[in-house]
Amino acid sequence: MKANGESAGVLNGVRLEPVAPGSAVALGNDAARRAGAPDKKTLEAATRALLERLADLQDVFQADGRHALLLILQGRDAAGKDGLIKSVYGAFNPTGVRVAAFGPPTPLELRHDFLWRVHQVVPPRGMIGVFNRSHYEDVLAVRVRQLAPEAVWQARFAQINHFESMLHANGVIVRKCFLHISQDEQRARLLARLDDPRKNWKFRLDDLDDRARWDDYTAAYRDVLARCSTPAAPWYVVPADEKPMRNYLVARLLVETLESLDATYPAMNPAVRDAARDFR
Repeated sequence: MKANGESAGVLNGVRLEPVAPGSAVALGNDAARRAGAPDKKTLEAATRALLERLADLQDVFQADGRHALLLILQGRDAAGKDGLIKSVYGAFNPTGVRVAAFGPPTPLELRHDFLWRVHQVVPPRGMIGVFNRSHYEDVLAVRVRQLAPEAVWQARFAQINHFESMLHANGVIVRKCFLHISQDEQRARLLARLDDPRKNWKFRLDDLDDRARWDDYTAAYRDVLARCSTPAAPWYVVPADEKPMRNYLVARLLVETLESLDATYPAMNPAVRDAARDFR
């Protein structure tokens, strides 16, 4: 990753590490903030540099066309999924980006397997995609709200791993981020939705119901992170109480991922080159 000299030293070790398969991840309130975090000004300046780098990387990534990139975002209500997409994905040329949001399945979707609606919106090669929530709701909300028998959602962990492994084998680079928010910060953000007329529409009765099930969701997320973080599709826990830190960490992850692909611009088609000789 390229970084300017002023922030390189301060931010050198500030990056996301993948969740080790099978590990027990701490999801307490303290983990929603990064200890010893750089100041807001430093983070925002470094993030701007990363976003400029992302714009350049997207250009060659799209031209190269050998891979797709899929970022999966999960998090509790008010964890900042929308804000992250606006802040980080705004760096990309929109013609090369696809955003998909997953709400409750439709009657037609319920008649298919739970991955059917997801597979249809996986980005093609050359494109960058983001899922705002995803197929993981089928082992999170479905489990916590008891919308399916345990035997059904338990089997889905292996099905998800097989699905993501298949995507990886076909050129789709999968990165998964859990935006981890504390109880106090979520409460503050939910209250802001109530108090701000511009945000009232975001508040749902389900937000309160899900908050009352905090511990159940924590247990469900721990299982997801332990059982579905794989070399082909790793999970990352993003401390999300502080928005500048959240944005920096995810932007850096995307830069490092795209840089690791060594994408190149393709050579000009010889037929086009020959036809353009007279034009010169």
